[in-house]
Amino acid sequence: MEVFAEFLAGIDDPFHRERTEEVLTWIIDKYPNLKTEIKWNQPMFTDHGTYIIGFSVSKKHLAAAPESVTITHVEDDIVKAGYEYTKEIIRIPWKSPVDYTLLEKMIDFNMKDKANCTTFWRK
Repeated sequence: MEVFAEFLAGIDDPFHRERTEEVLTWIIDKYPNLKTEIKWNQPMFTDHGTYIIGFSVSKKHLAAAPESVTITHVEDDIVKAGYEYTKEIIRIPWKSPVDYTLLEKMIDFNMKDKANCTTFWRK
């Protein structure tokens, strides 16, 4: 969590900071082999040098960015969770609960699908 300390300290709203820390801590605990990094001023997780998932914070939501292939793969689950999404991000409203099953599904998919990936992003 030390890697994310400065990022978290920069989140002004205490609830948003706490929620973001909760999500990041959950991933660290569930996936201890993933590397924690800050790139482009955003917290992210990588596996053997390839991107798995990243997050950003806005006024209305915590955005999860697992790559578009993954969003397509879990699209039905995103809809069931009631989250808005685009081709690249999933918006988790601050007022909504975090669907950890969905996060797990996205992370597991990326780790398996990118097991032999030698680049940061999918080609």
